[in-house]
Amino acid sequence: MDSHVTNATHDRPRPQSLSDLYLSFTLLALQGFGGVLAIVQHELVEKKRWMTREEFVEEWAVAQIMPGPNVVNLSLMIGARYFGLPGALAALAGMLSLPLVVVLLLTFVYAQFADHPGLAGALRGMGAVAAGLITAAGLRLLSTLKNYPLGMPAGIGFAAACFIAIALLRWPLLYVLPSLGVVACFLTYRKLKP
Repeated sequence: MDSHVTNATHDRPRPQSLSDLYLSFTLLALQGFGGVLAIVQHELVEKKRWMTREEFVEEWAVAQIMPGPNVVNLSLMIGARYFGLPGALAALAGMLSLPLVVVLLLTFVYAQFADHPGLAGALRGMGAVAAGLITAAGLRLLSTLKNYPLGMPAGIGFAAACFIAIALLRWPLLYVLPSLGVVACFLTYRKLKP
């Protein structure tokens, strides 16, 4: 593990054991529906204080470009940060084990009541709540852009360009994110280059 990460993590609270890591990620996973960004950010940064906002944004960015679900990738990285491979596996098990049982039970219930109009309405409502939670988390993390090497206006500009391309122009995410990511990385590299 990197020495600066080790020193930084000893200065604040951390998971006490593999069991603590497993239970924490199990509870995080059980709280989320349709996306757990807001919940993960609140729990890990504000409540448990295992990470700073800046660390969370950096690791979330890496988790998004890795294949697989973002929060699962993040759990692996956080588990590995504190306990190496056993920590990564404990956090992963926490994200997947009990939620898998819940999803299997919900699948059975959904198969029995799929045609009920109330169920369709409830699912639409949950989708709206999930979108609101993700938006709120994004707004809370906006303050981390003050440390962005290109400045807050550039960061907001990249976010706006991504939104316009994906939401309004309906361009595929597969092309938009790598394109904007390459441009942002290139500009940041030029700014930070000695």
